[in-house]
Amino acid sequence: MAKPDKVAAVAEIADHFRNSSATVVTQYNGLSVSQLSQLRRALGTSAKYRVAKNTLVQRAAEEAGIEGLHELFVGPTAIAFVQGEPVDAAKALKTFAKDNTALVIKGGYMDGRPLSVEEVNQIADLDSREVLLAKAAGAFKAKLSQAAALFQAPASQVARLAQALADKQGEGAPASDEAPAES
Repeated sequence: MAKPDKVAAVAEIADHFRNSSATVVTQYNGLSVSQLSQLRRALGTSAKYRVAKNTLVQRAAEEAGIEGLHELFVGPTAIAFVQGEPVDAAKALKTFAKDNTALVIKGGYMDGRPLSVEEVNQIADLDSREVLLAKAAGAFKAKLSQAAALFQAPASQVARLAQALADKQGEGAPASDEAPAES
């Protein structure tokens, strides 16, 4: 018979799986409590970092309908349940893992499929949502400026043509100070 505390832990982890935009599975063997606290601070509000027993995590994943992660649940396992942007959490984990070799990224899960370590690293290398939006806004502004110049060009060409025509007509017409020649 299952103990009530284990049932509650499985239900909580299953809820984390269901409510997360992505998850990153890590091995934390060798990290101190203070280093784990630093990692949690680095993740901020973008992810919850949870250490749990592999059997409980496997049951919770099955309960949440998550498949393909069983081989990752070996050894000391902790999971980052990403609440916000997956890019921000993946960057924080990758940066922390560079500075602390005891943290090993094993893989992850996003958009209904498991992720390899390489895919998690590729996500970490992406620009954040804000940077991508700023780049898109800059590109739109450049295109709008080009369109405005394109629409303005015919009007200025017509104005220059009209001025040139007026100048040419002014050259060919006799000046008002001169009297017309009589023949």
